[in-house]
Amino acid sequence: MNGLSVSELCCLFCCPPCPGRIAAKLAFLPPDPTYSLVPEPELGPGGAGAAPSGPLRTSAATPGRWKIHLTERADFQYGQRELDTIEVFVTKSARANRIACMYVRCVPGARYTVLFSHGNAVDLGQMCSFYVGLGTRIGCNIFSYDYSGYGISSGRPSEKNLYADIDAAWQALRTRCLYPAWADSLVHTVWRATAVCAELCPLSHSTDCRKLLRYGISPDSIILYGQSIGTVPTVDLASRYECAAVVLHSPLTSGMRVAFPDTKKTYCFDAFPNIEKVSKITSPVLIIHGTEDEVIDFSHGLALYERCPKAVEPLWVEGAGHNDIELYSQYLERLRRFISQELPSQRA
Repeated sequence: MNGLSVSELCCLFCCPPCPGRIAAKLAFLPPDPTYSLVPEPELGPGGAGAAPSGPLRTSAATPGRWKIHLTERADFQYGQRELDTIEVFVTKSARANRIACMYVRCVPGARYTVLFSHGNAVDLGQMCSFYVGLGTRIGCNIFSYDYSGYGISSGRPSEKNLYADIDAAWQALRTRCLYPAWADSLVHTVWRATAVCAELCPLSHSTDCRKLLRYGISPDSIILYGQSIGTVPTVDLASRYECAAVVLHSPLTSGMRVAFPDTKKTYCFDAFPNIEKVSKITSPVLIIHGTEDEVIDFSHGLALYERCPKAVEPLWVEGAGHNDIELYSQYLERLRRFISQELPSQRA
């Protein structure tokens, strides 16, 4: 019956698991933070000021500019020039958690920005190098965030927090104001309406708001990308907002289907029900999955592809597991073709 044994069905209906327990079985595994945020001097009217002391780890952020400090475990594979392209800040979710955000400017004037939701056992520090390399190779800038309980983000990992976290990241990408070091040269092209900027600006000091660079990225320039557990908030957001495109990398259909692989039905207590939401996505969807995935079986990717009306030609990577798809040449080749050829043709 629905692929479950009698004993499993008895267990489920007599002691049905709550979504949080299913999530625990899937295992959020936040590592010890591999980064902190170091405050830069706040800029007053004269362009100088004193820097607050100490890195940001778990205390609330103060308004201003921040730089990322990586520990050795972050294993950053590039130099200072690439590190300087990384902008970091903290926003707040609707569930009152502090969410660390990162914007990697890989390509000046890039047509698309990728909103990347990472896997369950890494944080932003560990993903830095990958973001720099990925964005440079596919011609996109990368925006990412840490889930509640990951990195310096507060709270604890949970399904509800995942949805609130990506909402906060989406809103930050759409409206956030920052003062990057190179903004002076762009003052005349960025904010012509100081009053509008002042209304959106999160800074409390008297910095000239014309010098603040607002991301202000429109939905049709945002590609939502989710990897593994990151496909859960990605599918949820994409089912509610239209965007340029969606990439689902090693996705899961639902928590129950991971815990009980023969499950065919979505129960009311199931967690992470991607399979029930993917049909609501109105943007082009590229699904990528390894045929030898030992964590989330290849059948999950196939089931989502069959359920998704907006799915494009998928990428099934023969022989790839859960954590090595990026090492196969067809990974970048398929992403490049999707972004540089297929998306423009669909917009034409």
